[in-house]
Amino acid sequence: MAEAVISPTPVVTGMNEKSFNCIRVSSSALQHNYTVIKNLAGTDVPVMAMVKADAYGHGMVMAARAFARAGCGTFGVAELREAVILREAGIKGAIYVTLGFLPEDIELLFRYDLIPVIYTYETARLLADKATALGQEIGVHIKIDSGMSRLGWLPDELPGFVAGIATLPGIRIAGMMSHFPEADISGSASTARGYQIFSEVCREIKSRFGGICHIANSGAVLNFPASYCDIVRSGIALYGYHPAGRSVGDDKNAANLIPAMSFVTRIMQVKTLPAGSGVSYGHTYRAEGPITLAVLPVGYEDGFSRLFSNRGQVLIHGRRVPVLGRVCMNMCMVDVTGIEDVRAGDEVVVMGRQGSEVISAEDLAEGMTSISYEVLCLLGNNNQREYIE
Repeated sequence: MAEAVISPTPVVTGMNEKSFNCIRVSSSALQHNYTVIKNLAGTDVPVMAMVKADAYGHGMVMAARAFARAGCGTFGVAELREAVILREAGIKGAIYVTLGFLPEDIELLFRYDLIPVIYTYETARLLADKATALGQEIGVHIKIDSGMSRLGWLPDELPGFVAGIATLPGIRIAGMMSHFPEADISGSASTARGYQIFSEVCREIKSRFGGICHIANSGAVLNFPASYCDIVRSGIALYGYHPAGRSVGDDKNAANLIPAMSFVTRIMQVKTLPAGSGVSYGHTYRAEGPITLAVLPVGYEDGFSRLFSNRGQVLIHGRRVPVLGRVCMNMCMVDVTGIEDVRAGDEVVVMGRQGSEVISAEDLAEGMTSISYEVLCLLGNNNQREYIE
């Protein structure tokens, strides 16, 4: 049974709101993947479901609801506005805001009972001032840079920072977090080094202030069980993909994951062109003989990259067919020569399964020289979504 589609765009009265293109998200696949990760983490280690970036294109609110039905009670987002949307949609439990916040929005952290991750003294001071003004206390998690070279305090800078914020009123050090740069690679030396750095810092801080520590992302959940700490944070694996893509080989843990997203469209027109016909802008493809061509309402506006020009594929009638010519803003053309009974209105699978053939986010990522994360975000955030139980 399909759930209602939530759309941020205005509703035009009297119109069919459906698009030619549709992202289908399987709620049961999301719940299955959460259970796989939870079973790996074990009964004593909670799983934080990362639903930032609109749940990697799957729809943040609906994905969070699916994970909650599977037992999840902890969620992670990047921006404060994402956390507020979750709360207003009725999502309970702990919500971590990992990217920081604007000073003028600080009150929202208290109003919606959110957990800020901090990496500057100024942020801590602002939180302390607001907590004092409200007569409240707020628990914060400190971001540590243990080798990622992104946000966070370097380990040798941390003692001075902690000493400073420990004197601030209304602030409670509730935890420490960091991130692995190469945990998707089994046996990576940087992961072992990063975990050693992080665990040493955690021991010191926990002995003084208590709290929880977390560093394990999807790659670490699958490859480095020793790094689970007090909670694990899973992102891409919850959506059905291994962070290392195809290079995982026979990873049994990844084999249990189910991709939750598919992308379908329909044929707009079928036409037969004579030999020598050029296709699309620039005529970068020219037919050597007569061809049958199908026009699809999918282009780079929909997240189907221009890099797929003359190299992408889609599924029609259970067969892979190539993209001809340049991908346009709203359209592309594919070669259906030799496929019988192809008609306007026939379903086309851009990503997903049709018959025995499958095009995965990893397939599309290879065509873009990118990763599955980007593919899911591009397609999911640029097309209408439907949720399937």
